[in-house]
Amino acid sequence: MIKNFKWLLLVSLTFVACSSDDETATVNNSSDGLPLTAGTADFSKYVALGDSFAAGFSDNALFIAGQEGSYPNILAQQFALVGGGEFTTPLMNDNIGGFSSGGAQIPQFGPRLYLAPGNIPTPVSGISSTDISTRLTGPFNNMGIPGARSFHLTFSGYGSTAGNPYFARFASSPSATVVEDAVAQNPTFFSLWIGGNDVLGYATSGGLNPADITPPTTFNAVYNSIISQMVAGGRKGVVANLPYVNSLPYFTAVPYNPVPLNAATAAQLNSGYAAYNNGLLFAQSNGLLTAAEVARRTISFSASATNSVVIVDSYLTNLSGLGLPSYRQATAEDLVVLPARSFIGTTVGGNPLQINGVSVPLADQWVLSKDEIEEIRIATDAYNVTIQTAATDNGLAFVDTKAIMAQLSTTGLVSNGYTMTSTYVTGNSFSLDGVHPSPKGYALIANKFLEAINAKYESNFKGVNLGQYRILFPSSL
Repeated sequence: MIKNFKWLLLVSLTFVACSSDDETATVNNSSDGLPLTAGTADFSKYVALGDSFAAGFSDNALFIAGQEGSYPNILAQQFALVGGGEFTTPLMNDNIGGFSSGGAQIPQFGPRLYLAPGNIPTPVSGISSTDISTRLTGPFNNMGIPGARSFHLTFSGYGSTAGNPYFARFASSPSATVVEDAVAQNPTFFSLWIGGNDVLGYATSGGLNPADITPPTTFNAVYNSIISQMVAGGRKGVVANLPYVNSLPYFTAVPYNPVPLNAATAAQLNSGYAAYNNGLLFAQSNGLLTAAEVARRTISFSASATNSVVIVDSYLTNLSGLGLPSYRQATAEDLVVLPARSFIGTTVGGNPLQINGVSVPLADQWVLSKDEIEEIRIATDAYNVTIQTAATDNGLAFVDTKAIMAQLSTTGLVSNGYTMTSTYVTGNSFSLDGVHPSPKGYALIANKFLEAINAKYESNFKGVNLGQYRILFPSSL
């Protein structure tokens, strides 16, 4: 099913009487009270490139209502007020989300989440009617591809059955690239927000595979190739940089120290870890560990509601030759991933003495250690230099989403009377998957894009009222 968004030019004017024969018109839907203008930009043919954020992915799935509230679709609605043309989206078939095959939901493309009683994120009931084998006839203006990394946009074959099923649904051919299909539409204006997935897979897996971080040299070459193709012929556009992962609730919703213990249980655990702690002192006495690392690795519990979880940390000195594992307790410098919320405190095989995160250390997949966070920061900083330089060199509007997301995760940001933060569930900004924005969050992003476009191209879009957008989607749509 394809949804075309056609909008009429609606300009609401309030006339104010003047002392002369002329009338001065104040425009209510512009940022400066003057008549709406595109400035030096031409929005008649807008194409959006990017990943799941551009697609409107939310609550761990892609579905119609989320796509309709994507930031590119909100931008297109604003562009229509100054001559922007039709904006088409490769809509999914329903509001269940994900893909099915042969009438069965595909597990890795599951249905969207909703907040069930007890504030429990829960998959909606039903099976997606979007079969993974279905192909649509394009072209489509919204070319946001969930799961896409930077180099995927220039990869021939990404739209094949062996590539990305979201792009395969509407690619002009199995061998087409995302950029080729975008350029073929001869756009007059484009948006590009790509690069989040170049580190996100590594981050959400707890840093299991360093190869999941795209090398900055690869990102630089690919990104500049995309930009050079998109700006050919003098096209204008807007690009955005990348936030740090620690601004996303997926990495901040679960505290590093969530373990409540009474004195007796704490003493029992300390007794259980005594051999490990003594082994660390033995290693130090033989010059294998520094006193600082011994202190970092020593495990100690107390009668408190804020005991830190015990984790495996592969960056610690390898003492397997002494029979000592690489254990330590988490600190505020580590990030525990969102799925650990329902895992910490569970038992292994029902054994009440084997408690995950306490007597049984959390495996690497559950925690992003401070060393892994640093690896991601270094890569993200390098990507952002590439993006900023490309924007400057090509005269493009630039959105500093790194600063915006940082503000959401610290002081918060007030817009249209709503305080937007990154707090999981209650912060207004993010959906239940902890990574992708909520409807209100996407509206905020669209407004920030419009602010950047106004600043660069002398347009005067007012943006949308966040009060018109949901905080979370209900179970039924």
